[in-house]
Order: sequence, then structure tokens, then C-alpha cells
Amino acid sequence: KSVAYPVVFAAIFVCGIGGTFHYGYSVSVMTSPSVFIKELVKQTCVQRYGLSLEPWQLSLIWSFTVSIFCIGGLLGSLTAGSLASKFGRKRCLLLNTFVAILGSVLMLLSKTAMSFEMIMAGRFFFGINSGASLAVYPMYVMEIAPRKLKGIVGVFIGSFMSLGKFSGQLLGISELLGTEKLWPWLLGFIGFTGLFQLITLFFLPESPSFLLLDRGDQRTCEKALKQLWGNKDYSREIEEMLEEKAALQSVRSYSVLELIQNKTIRWQLITVAVTFTSVQLCGINAVYFYSFDVFRAAGIPEEKLPYTALGTGLCEFSTVVSCFMIINRTGKTALLFRGYAGMSVTLVFLTITLYLQVSWMPYCSMVLIFLCIVFFAIGPVGVTPSLPGELFAQPFRSAAYTISCSLNWLVLFVVGMVFPILVKLDYFCFLIFLFSCFICGLYMKFNVPEIKNKTPLEIAAEFDKMHCKPKREDVTEKYANRIISYETKL
Repeated sequence: KSVAYPVVFAAIFVCGIGGTFHYGYSVSVMTSPSVFIKELVKQTCVQRYGLSLEPWQLSLIWSFTVSIFCIGGLLGSLTAGSLASKFGRKRCLLLNTFVAILGSVLMLLSKTAMSFEMIMAGRFFFGINSGASLAVYPMYVMEIAPRKLKGIVGVFIGSFMSLGKFSGQLLGISELLGTEKLWPWLLGFIGFTGLFQLITLFFLPESPSFLLLDRGDQRTCEKALKQLWGNKDYSREIEEMLEEKAALQSVRSYSVLELIQNKTIRWQLITVAVTFTSVQLCGINAVYFYSFDVFRAAGIPEEKLPYTALGTGLCEFSTVVSCFMIINRTGKTALLFRGYAGMSVTLVFLTITLYLQVSWMPYCSMVLIFLCIVFFAIGPVGVTPSLPGELFAQPFRSAAYTISCSLNWLVLFVVGMVFPILVKLDYFCFLIFLFSCFICGLYMKFNVPEIKNKTPLEIAAEFDKMHCKPKREDVTEKYANRIISYETKL
């Protein structure tokens, strides 16, 4: 398939390495240089203000430095949807690249300037870049891919996210960039991937769906499809887009508030809210947090623990990649259900093995940690990022990505603030995350139809059928009439 659509896969790679890769990298990269950054904070305060920081003050500054990434991410998510609708997906990605490069420059100069504030500012800009990427990158790649590739395209989004996490762990080891001399280069590394995206993105076309449905430019749309797909027959896709355009021709792009108020796509909105919230509440951060304790109890030397952590990141990345082989056979809804169900069972046994202080139990816990990461990668990571682009038609899509990504950042921020309190419950904190996994698994099983290889209009019909709506007329016509009727009321 990659040979058949080389330009599509080149676009996925270019936008992924400068998109969701940044999110994963920024999440994991702060662990390794934390000692050096805290030392810079102490030295700066002494030299600049003659102030020797108390441990709680240093901890507060460090927590703010880490969590400001989420604030930037929320801002990026809130603005990305409207920018993508106004300027186009490609142009929005190009503008977003400059934000990443600016953040990288601040990181690289922070040590020389003796300014931990530059690290805070850099993290904030990285957050904006990651927030916008999480919204626009899935939107762009889902719109440029032919229908038969949409399943594996969604997996690419999660793959680059996991690759970013693993790269942050790998480059952070002491043999590479995790040293006192090179840590600014470690923090600023994504500026180079952003620069790569900036150079290569110029040669890629705009989203055909945006060109036809938002701009009404069929000629440029066909030109973009020819550049992306070559001499393939794309008449069916053009016909589907024209159907959607005809059905929604009097409907403009919806705002976030209008999307929330619209009852015609209520179940789709609930679905993205549940999945994007659960992906942060599923307990994977707690699993990573306790992995060091488990590996230590299993007898792994302290100096080898960072390398063992690489195994967890590699496990997630390799499992997400393996989704390519199963997603088209299994289906996305089924994968989400199995992923959360598997995590629920694994978290129960992990709580038990961590609680029972028996000599051989740490080895069972190690196996369960890797198993939990496998289930997380198969379902939540591999499927969730692309859901808004598949569930919502063009007028709703930008607002849907704004809502889903904003929820992701809000919950990530709350988990980051509450997690230090939750860990005081010791291993029983997994029971809280177990509840979230269980609820999401049940919701996917009984409330969401299979969405594989279906258009938003077909999925809307499946939601209506599943939730016992009256017998419908033609789905396209009725879907459009319901939307237009709602817009008239506004």
C-alpha cells in the first residue's frame, strides 16, 4: 500500500515527525535532565537575587516548569481548529512549526543565559506546538488518505507519539544527550524535527477535502488528489465529497459552542469526550511511575534502571506499530474495547502483585507492567487520536478536534496536579484508574458502532440505528436536513 501511495505516506511521515512526535518527546524528555535544570534554577536564584531556595520552593518551580507545557497545549488546541478552518490544514501546520523552532531556540540558549525562565517559556511554546499538532495533524492526514488506508493512518498518529516518548528516553541517557554539558540540546532537539517539517511541507498539497468543501475549489482539489494518489481512480472519493458538499452546502463551519448544542451528533461528541478523557485516566502514567520500583524490587541495579525504562518505551512503540497488521481485520471500536478491557484486568492483578510482598511477586509485576503497556498501545494510543476526523463531517470537524484535544490537555493537567496525592495511596491508586478503564470499555462495547471504512454520514446512521431511532429516510438527506434545521434556529 505504501508503494501505491508514496506521496500520502511521505506526507504522513513529514507531518508526524514534526507533529505528534513533538507531543510524545516533550512528555518524556524532562525526566533525564531534571537534576541539571534544578541546579540551574538554584544557581540563577543565588547569582541574580542572592536567594537560596528551600526544597519546597525548588519543587514548586520545577512543577510549574513541567506543567506549563499543558497550559500551552490547551491554548494550542483551542486556537488550532479555527486556524485550520480559516487558513487550511497545511498552512496551519507550517505556522505551527515556527512555534516549535522558537521554543527550541529558547531551550538551547537557556543555560548560556543562566535563565530557567527561558526553559519555562520554551516548554510553553512546545505546549502550543503540541496542542495544535494533536488537532491539525490527524485532521490533515485523515483527509488526504484514501478510504482503505484510513485505518492504518490513524495508527501512524499514535506511532509517532510513542516514537517521540521513546526518543526522549533514548536521547536522555548519559551516553547521548543526558549530560550536564549537552542537556540544552536534548531539550531543544525538536526544533530540528520542526525545521525538517518546515522545509519538506512546502512540497505537499493542501487537504483535498478542505479545498473542495471549505473553499469550493474542485479543480485544485482534483489536482491535489492527483499529486497525492497518482493516476489512481479517485472518482468515488470526489463523488462522496460532492455528496457531502451538496448535503451541507448551506451549512458553515460550526463553533465549539454550536457543536456542543447540536443534538444531531450528540453520541459522536460523547464518544470523543469519553475516549480522549479515558486515554489520560487509564493509569498508564501510574504504571510508568511504579515501573522503577518494580524493576528495583526485581533486582535490577539502580544505574541500569534508565535503560530498563527504555524497554517500556520501546514496548509501547513496537506494539502501536503492530496495530498496522490487525486494525483493518479487527476494527477500531473492537480494538478500543479490547484495549480498555485488557487494561482493566491487568490493573487488578498488578494491584494484587504489588500489594503482596512475596519474593517472586516483582517478576509477575514486571510482566503485568509490560502487558498493560501492550493493551494501552493496541487500543487507546493506536485508535483514539483519529476518532474526531472519522466521526464528524466537515462542518463539525475543526470544532470536534478542538474539544477533544482540549479535554486531553485539561485532564493531563489535572492528573499531573493530583497524581502526587494519589501515589500516597500506594498501589491502590490503580483501582481509581481501573474504574475509568472499565467504564470506557463498557461504553465502547454497548454505545459505539464499528467505524472502520465508513464515512461520517454512514457512521451517523449506525449511531441512530444502535440507539433505537425511528426508521430513517436517506441518511445523507436527513443528516443535512437536521443540521440545516438546527442552524435555522440559531
